Amino acid sequence: MSLLIFGSTALDSIITPKKKNPRLLGGSGSHAAVAASFFVAPKLIGVVGTDFPRKYISLLERHKVNLRGLKIRDGKTFHWAGEYEVNMNNRRTLSTELGVVEGYSPVLPAAHRKAKYILLANNPPGAQEAIIEQLDKPKFVVADTMDLWMNIAMNDLLSLLKRIDMLVLNDSEARQLTGDDNAVSALPKLHKLGPKYVIVKKGEHGSILSSRRGLFVAPAFPLAKVQDPTGAGDSFVGAMVGYLAKTGGPVDASIRKAILYGSVVASFCCEGFGLNRTTKTTRSEINQRLRELEKMTRA
Repeated sequence: MSLLIFGSTALDSIITPKKKNPRLLGGSGSHAAVAASFFVAPKLIGVVGTDFPRKYISLLERHKVNLRGLKIRDGKTFHWAGEYEVNMNNRRTLSTELGVVEGYSPVLPAAHRKAKYILLANNPPGAQEAIIEQLDKPKFVVADTMDLWMNIAMNDLLSLLKRIDMLVLNDSEARQLTGDDNAVSALPKLHKLGPKYVIVKKGEHGSILSSRRGLFVAPAFPLAKVQDPTGAGDSFVGAMVGYLAKTGGPVDASIRKAILYGSVVASFCCEGFGLNRTTKTTRSEINQRLRELEKMTRA
């Protein structure tokens, strides 16, 4: 079934102890769309500036990402710069330039409004809800969020949560949103806010799914070497929703395998800078790594 992804398409400048990587293709929408493209041809909604390199447009198109909803406006593309320490759990933002994202209001092409699976990648919750307002009976809506929106747009976020099927956030955000000091005990409170499914991301320690079927704990694929974790969370959720859209059946029947696929695709993201490794990954590599992950976790 069709998948619509709303997220940022950006330029990322990433510094690690070993390398500087200026103006890479990045953004939550880009990472999620490429990850989803291993399963379906996603429709990407977003905005870039006139400085956005044509080679990145071509790269997304080669991955069968539908770009009819990606607008090009006069001005500069959203640009983020960050630096990682040797321990890549520690990262600091050096600069954030909103560019054409500032004041942007997403408008869906008519053909996109009938999409059945919706991924609202990290964005202001008001803009995420504006996408929902334009949809025609979606089947499954997933939203990713972050602590920033809890600090500056809590009312918008609470309104959004009433209209989605799944919420994705990390463990510290789960604690912040509920006021609980434990991500697991926070889960019932998160469900009461609206979503039937909640995924708590725990980085290198995997993720926890909470639903009416109970809990499912999924590991991250273990890596001996991490080049750049930027976009891994977006790759995780993009691959997961992409697999759900591909199967098209009851979510409960495929969500656990979808999460494992998310873990696998996220691991490839971490093996290169930006999208460099993900865009060179093959479906056969993904399937092989999935088999390895399943073997590792089988009792």
